[in-house]
This record gives sequence, structure tokens and C-alpha cells, in this order.
Amino acid sequence: MRSPALSSITRSQRSAFPYLFGLFFLIAFLDSWQRVGVDPLVFFERQGREHLWKFLRGMFPPELSWQFLSLMFRPALETIQISVMGTLIAVLIGFPFGILATRTFSVAGVLNEAEVEGSPSRLAVRFFTYSIARGILSLFRSVPEFVWAFMFVRAVGLGPFPGVLAIGVAYGGMLGKVYSEIFEGVNYRPLEALQSTGANKMQIFSYGWLPQVLPNFVSYTLYRWECAVRASAILGLVGAGGLGQQIEISMRMFNFNEVLTLLIILFLMVALVDYISAKIRGIL
Repeated sequence: MRSPALSSITRSQRSAFPYLFGLFFLIAFLDSWQRVGVDPLVFFERQGREHLWKFLRGMFPPELSWQFLSLMFRPALETIQISVMGTLIAVLIGFPFGILATRTFSVAGVLNEAEVEGSPSRLAVRFFTYSIARGILSLFRSVPEFVWAFMFVRAVGLGPFPGVLAIGVAYGGMLGKVYSEIFEGVNYRPLEALQSTGANKMQIFSYGWLPQVLPNFVSYTLYRWECAVRASAILGLVGAGGLGQQIEISMRMFNFNEVLTLLIILFLMVALVDYISAKIRGIL
């Protein structure tokens, strides 16, 4: 039984933590403000106002000629295709690594007790596999997709393919991490009930684990697809195709009215993807 003195110390530590954290956050905020040179007044200086007004004035009216819009159909379609293929590769990477990175599926938990009991070597192999999977997922998501795109452009050349690979690898790390957390949060009673009937691990996964996590899996994967549409446009700035490449060309040529048109097209694409995702979530 915990002593009253120890309980009071624990409560005092918990009560002091928010204040210490708040003080640390305030110091970090003030130091960051100074070091990165945040100065909102720059927008209101003469040179800043002139440049901003020149950019905004050049955006209107947007370029809506049929000749320009017809040329943008292929880059817009390319952006959607990059996002779809990149998300598919991300799922193919994230799903198996997410399973291996789930502690209660690979190493610990009631489902593993009978298999690893009295076998240190088997436990060591499983823990090694679990650690490697988490390490790979951490590596994939720690490097931004923009940097991955730079590397893949050097490896496979310009075009949509490096954008697909960049989204697939970066988002694969993100999806795998979230998938493993979703796996960890399931209700284990149905799994234990299946185990008591003699079901093997694959049957437990297929009939007990997967049905519980599938709605959350689909929901988060669709959200990542929405993010991939925006990311594929940004990756075009490094030569990965799509609308981003057209935005860069228009910016270089100071055709700001074309930039506004491209941004409107991108907004409509993201809105359409969001609508489709909402309909799929409604079905689930």
C-alpha cells in the first residue's frame, strides 16, 4: 500500500508539471521568435506592400481561356494519378510494416504468451523484427516527401514517377505508424475468445483483429489520399510532374493570373477528393 507521504509527493510532482511545461514552452517560443526573425510588420513596409500588391494585381483576372485550360487538363489528371498511385504504394508499405510494428501482435500480449514462453531465442527474433519494423517506419516518415522527391528525381529522372515514389515512401511510414497504433487499440476479448476455440494467429487476425480496425484504416487512408493530392502538387516544384510543375513555370514567367487559375483547379480537385472520401466514410 502506498504511503501518504509518497502519495503527496506524487501529487505535488503532477501539479508542478503543467507550470514547468508552460515555462519551458514560453522560453522556447520567445527564443524561436528571436532566432527565426519573425517580423509581421514586414508586410506593412513600403517594399513589402508594393511586392504583395503587384502579385495580387497580377492574379486578376484569372486565365480562363480554353487554350490554357485545355493544356492544364493533363497536368491535373497527372496530379490525381500521382496521388492515387503514391497512396497505393504507401498502403502496401504501411500495412505489413504496421503489423510487424504492433507490439501486441509481434512480441507481447496474451496471443504471444504460449508461443514465446520458455523460448528466449524466439522472443529475441520477434523483438528484433519488431524493432527493425519500427525503425524503418521512423526513417520513412522522418524524411519529408519533398526530400524523397529530390532523391528519386536524381535516381529515376524527371516526371511523375519520382513523385509517386516520394509519396509512397513518406506516407508509407506515416500510415504504418498509425496502423500499428490502431492495432494496439483493439478490444482483445474477441481475440482471446477466438484463441480459446483453437483458432490460429491468422484466423484471429482475419476474423477478430481486422474487422475492428478496418473502418479506422479506411478513414485515415482516405485522409492521407487527400493530403497526397496537395503533396503531389508541391512535388511538381522539384520536377515531379503534375500541377506543381505548371505552377513553377507560371511563377517563373510572372504569369500570376495563370497561377490563380492553377490554384483554383487544385482547390476544386481537393474538394472533389474530400467529397468522395466523405461518401466512402458514410458507407462504412
